[in-house]
Amino acid sequence: MPTEEFSHSFHVPAPAEDIFAHLAVPESYIGLSPLIVAVRDVRRDGDQVSYVSVERFTFGPFSYDNHIRVTMTFPEPGRRILSDVVSPGRVRLVAAVDLVPDGAGTAVTETVRVTFPRLLRSFVLGQARSVQRARAAELTRRLTAA
Repeated sequence: MPTEEFSHSFHVPAPAEDIFAHLAVPESYIGLSPLIVAVRDVRRDGDQVSYVSVERFTFGPFSYDNHIRVTMTFPEPGRRILSDVVSPGRVRLVAAVDLVPDGAGTAVTETVRVTFPRLLRSFVLGQARSVQRARAAELTRRLTAA
């Protein structure tokens, strides 16, 4: 299956530890990612957090709730979060968020690697890139207001 990788970097005027603390909580992703409407079955086991995230796709008057399994790990506490996402339709996404203190805030880089069936390429990549940009804007808004 095809795999593509892309990154987005942005600046958040907040300390890295505040950003890390926010992103390490699964419930924070409700509304942070525009498709996420619920988080369920959160399980913490040492340095790993697993949960089910509900993405809602809307197509005109119809909607579809996509239940995805997410496993977050923290290889560099305070600096790096890895999210491994398994979605129906044989879509797999791994996101790495890297936080680097930068003056009065933090440089944030999110790198996404997504694997998908060839027929879903346009839809999956369009959604992943759109969500990545929206998540950056909302994270900046949330942590600036805090």
